[in-house]
Amino acid sequence: MNSSLFKQIELPIEGMTCAACAARIEKTLNKLSGVQASVNFANEKAHVNFDENQVGTDTLVNVIEHAGFHIAPRTVRLQLHKMTCAACARHIEKALTKLPAVTVTVNVTTETAIVNFIPGLVTVGNLIDAVVKAGYEANEISESGHAEEKARRQAAYQAELRLFWISAILTMPLVLQMGAMFSGNEMNMLPHWLQWLLATPVQFWIGRRFYMGAWHSLRGGGANMDVLVALGTSMAYFFSAAVTLFGLDQHVYFEASAAIITLVLLGKLMEARAKGKTSEAIEALIKLQPKTARIERNGKISEVPASTLQVNDVFIVRPGENLPVDGVVMEGSSSVNESMLTGESLPIGKQPGAKVFAATVNQQGLLKCRATSVGAQTQLAAIIHLVEEAQGSKAPIQRMADTISGIFVPIVVGISILTLCITWWLTGGFVTALINAVAVLVIACPCALGLATPTAIMVGTGRGAQIGVLVKNAAALEHAEKIQTVIIDKTGTLTEGKPEVTDIVPMESLNEQGLLQIAASLEQGSEHPLARAVLESAKKLQLQLQPIDDFVAITGSGITARLHGIKYLLGSPKFLKQHNIAIDEQKISSLQAEGKTVIVVALITKNAGKVLGYLAIADQLRDTSFGAIKALQSLGIEVIMLTGDNTVTVETIAKRTGITQYRAEVLPQDKAAEVTKIKASGRFTAMVGDGINDAPALAAADVSFAIGAGSDVAIEAADITLIRNDLMSVVDAISLSRATLRKIRQNLFFSFIYNILGIPLAAIGMLNPVIAGAAMAMSSVSVISNSLLLKRWQTNHE
Repeated sequence: MNSSLFKQIELPIEGMTCAACAARIEKTLNKLSGVQASVNFANEKAHVNFDENQVGTDTLVNVIEHAGFHIAPRTVRLQLHKMTCAACARHIEKALTKLPAVTVTVNVTTETAIVNFIPGLVTVGNLIDAVVKAGYEANEISESGHAEEKARRQAAYQAELRLFWISAILTMPLVLQMGAMFSGNEMNMLPHWLQWLLATPVQFWIGRRFYMGAWHSLRGGGANMDVLVALGTSMAYFFSAAVTLFGLDQHVYFEASAAIITLVLLGKLMEARAKGKTSEAIEALIKLQPKTARIERNGKISEVPASTLQVNDVFIVRPGENLPVDGVVMEGSSSVNESMLTGESLPIGKQPGAKVFAATVNQQGLLKCRATSVGAQTQLAAIIHLVEEAQGSKAPIQRMADTISGIFVPIVVGISILTLCITWWLTGGFVTALINAVAVLVIACPCALGLATPTAIMVGTGRGAQIGVLVKNAAALEHAEKIQTVIIDKTGTLTEGKPEVTDIVPMESLNEQGLLQIAASLEQGSEHPLARAVLESAKKLQLQLQPIDDFVAITGSGITARLHGIKYLLGSPKFLKQHNIAIDEQKISSLQAEGKTVIVVALITKNAGKVLGYLAIADQLRDTSFGAIKALQSLGIEVIMLTGDNTVTVETIAKRTGITQYRAEVLPQDKAAEVTKIKASGRFTAMVGDGINDAPALAAADVSFAIGAGSDVAIEAADITLIRNDLMSVVDAISLSRATLRKIRQNLFFSFIYNILGIPLAAIGMLNPVIAGAAMAMSSVSVISNSLLLKRWQTNHE
């Protein structure tokens, strides 16, 4: 399928009770033509890619609803602009309600709209477009979506909690009289009719969800945990009801059916609470956003909601306050704590012209800034969105668990039937056989299996965001563990990415300023980092650049251009030699031996070319590069430097960083081929880069890392973005990946062992159904709790 033709949506799904539910929804959606769906049980969302020419969003929603599940509605608040009266409000309401399944209330006074809609049928972008087409402007008050979702979950949790306590109160007398029976005190046994009265509302009112869930699951051609609970408790309940109704001389098991339902509810409550903690990293990021901002308009400072800020608004930030949006410092100087975005604890100095980011903390001076990105365009919003996408994605390791979950329940039901038949045949006791069969149904739990991977992924990606490591998807996090070779670009990765002219060596009658003026004039059409260094050096000396003609850039080599009608060459020594121009090899080698890059300036006469001089440019190594290389090597990872710089300079950098393997003078267009060649050796390969010319190589690697200060193209091509401009973040990412995969394997092992041991014990009568119910309820909680231990994971330098 051509993914470029696909539309991507995320649907929040209510009603899933176990991994089998998620597998069934995923299977049902993927049966539709032109649909690629992935359902995450842990965060209760479906990620769907679909071809709009083959299937509509209404079809996707209908299929999910028909399967017995529900798409949670969403409420969003829009800030409206250009409204003048109540008629405007009615016009906006009319425009929005034309969209499918949308209800809206517009407040003229506050100029806001509260819109209820079904995600998937409508997006926030559709809502804003409708307002714009109506002749107005709107922007999302973004935090409302997260707040509304949290409120919805909290309300659902409270409703579940009330039902649990009612169930517990009705079940308690049954459990107490069971204890009396074990103690041999038959006098304290409740009459059968009273037990029946207590158990019936638990079975059919409190436990109604299990019957509904089982019905929807079976109707959809699958089976889930609800089938097991409904079948097991019904067997115990109806057997006991028959004994009570016909006055048979048999023990009743109302306490088993009621206690199982109560314990499963308790387990679900604990599971929901624990699952909520897996997304605490995102909630912490959201809370960092200030609610209000001080803006300066027409010379007056006023306090307004931060969500109303527009690009180019001027805002004031006092010491101790969080910045409301991304911007550029106009006046003032201060230090800003950016640890919430980068994980770097040291504050960063800010002067006029420096970039600042939403949610970071101004520590000292007063800053006046101009907004450059607001709302969903801020770096914080981008981080939140990326983490949410990663948490909702599915790791390859989960495929096995999904496959098993899909066939788990039918196998358990088969084992239960066999237990009933074989035990009845061997012992001759139907009651004993029935209780063993019920215990088999109740002890089995596909939930723990379904939660083993996604909960660890959610906690791992959230922890990554806290230390400035943004993972694009779960597959990238899993693959990072396998890395055997890391290929590193030099400029901007090992080095600061801010090259400076260190030496100006003129020849003939030129002086240093004359040579620099010619070089800067020639470079003014180039975007290369070395060109920027030359231009910056000329700017500091206030040199006047001369107009040029016939500018031609030869990628990775140099440039040609005409200045005052004379043709000039500027580029690497190799580039000049290709044009048969004699250069001073000894002078060049001495500069390169110091780790500097040399460019040569020459002019072309009728007879031959003549060198005018040499410029040496150096890019300082990052302070952490040596430590990062050593840390990678200590993890058993091979490090290779891949750069377009000359061999002598690269050798010097390699010695200073401890790198033993490198490829020098590799042209940008050849980097991807080099990565592919290294991959072909059979080693799982990662690429780290920051520039536009690194994008093809990043895409060619098994796993790719983009330094956060790099280009948007590099970040888009990369699997993992490192917000902190520090190669040590690569070490952090790989270590975090290994820690996360360890948790996943522990969770999967626990889930398998639990069922492998629990089901046989129940089949041979060594587990009472009530104990089995308690064990089943705790299995999911144990898996989630183990995943939550990842929140304690620390980097080597924290």
